[in-house]
Amino acid sequence: MPGPEFSKPLAARSTPIPGVLLLNLPVHGDNRGWFKENWQREKMLAAGLPDFGPVQNNISFNGSVGTTRGIHAEPWDKFISVAAGSVFGAWVDLREGPSFGTTFTAVLDPTTAIFIPRGVGNAFQTLEHNTAYTYLVNDHWSADAQGQYTFLNLSDPSAAIKWPIPLSKAELSEKDRVHPFLADVAPMQPRRTLILGGDGQVGLALRRMYSDNDHVDFVTRSKLDLSSPDPFSNLDFSTYDKIVNAAAYTSVDAAETATGRVSAWAVNAAAVSSLATHCTRRGITLVHISSDYVFDGQLKEHHENEPFSPLGVYGASKAAGDAAAATVPAHYILRTSWVIGDGNNFVSTMASLAGRGVRPSVVNDQFGRLTFTEDIAAAIKHLLDVSAPFGTYNVSCSGQVQSWSDIAEDVYEILGHRRESVTGVSTAEYFAGKVSAARPAHSTLALTKLQSTGFDAPAARDRLRKYLLEVRN
Repeated sequence: MPGPEFSKPLAARSTPIPGVLLLNLPVHGDNRGWFKENWQREKMLAAGLPDFGPVQNNISFNGSVGTTRGIHAEPWDKFISVAAGSVFGAWVDLREGPSFGTTFTAVLDPTTAIFIPRGVGNAFQTLEHNTAYTYLVNDHWSADAQGQYTFLNLSDPSAAIKWPIPLSKAELSEKDRVHPFLADVAPMQPRRTLILGGDGQVGLALRRMYSDNDHVDFVTRSKLDLSSPDPFSNLDFSTYDKIVNAAAYTSVDAAETATGRVSAWAVNAAAVSSLATHCTRRGITLVHISSDYVFDGQLKEHHENEPFSPLGVYGASKAAGDAAAATVPAHYILRTSWVIGDGNNFVSTMASLAGRGVRPSVVNDQFGRLTFTEDIAAAIKHLLDVSAPFGTYNVSCSGQVQSWSDIAEDVYEILGHRRESVTGVSTAEYFAGKVSAARPAHSTLALTKLQSTGFDAPAARDRLRKYLLEVRN
């Protein structure tokens, strides 16, 4: 066969199978032979190839024309090219979903490559002697991984692949001859989403959000101790493509004690650093919940790019966790404030006091907006669903900025009690004689960046009324 066509420009084009990209590779040659950049990350990302993070390079040498291999769908992504010779390639979508069974074929030579996502069946037939078929993969091969393969028979009638050399005359393995037909193939399931902190306030809201999704797993504190030295040693990260870290040490005042300080840093910083390393290695999208306590509260409104300035141990440990989470190429950090959800919280406490006729003193010199966990859960799902640009996003309710005392008065009023039952006091007065951590005076979060993605948080007072009515009923 003739040699490769020289100097074609690098380009990627889509195929009938979602996510499968066919690439032209520039090959440069002269009387000595030819040279090409078989894999060049920066240029190929610019051409549209996903940043799939290859970790292993494999080569299949085939001595005879008509050598046929496949159809195998593997649990990793592949970048396939030909180093010498040429092949007829065939690909069948074996993933669960509407494109299941879609087929695509093409001839690959040294000037052509193809990107194959996880779950797409791959096969080839050599068109020349001494063909070297190469592929980069983004996970290490293991014997255990073979149990996750999905196979399709090379002669499946629904795929109707027109092999250049009839399979009856081709050279192939006995295993490839007896793989199942499409009607009997169990589609490869998508990678799953893992939510850490499944029994916390945000975790419970996410359980409700994803109650009808069979591809979401929840892990609770009793099953995964984030304060342990190596909390993820028994977790199979290959199962997941998204991890939501809704777990945290949140005892702000206890974090100032000797034991609390150790726990806060273990859970909020060390565990997040370890998680970030695993997510980066596996190409997993990490969603991490942050806090207004990473700031000192001197600014009246906090934007996502404000430098950290924590006042206490809890805030410092959360800031360290944010810094670690931000090292993951695919990350969302959701910064929240004044979180209200299931269980004991400020609003439920005020409601209980109102019901018992108590006239509380409440801090009136700390300002912000409430954030209800159902809105945090909705924001997480929204950012993932719309594939928003990675980065940090402020998430809170919208509306008027209030003090804790203002919110307590709202609780009393909504429940039919007098606003005057609440007395406002300064932070210094409230915590006089108590062991406590310093709090930011201003916790209001700017919401413009989140709104630019198409997410509009409801007004805090509307959410408060709804929350109280649901609790009361």
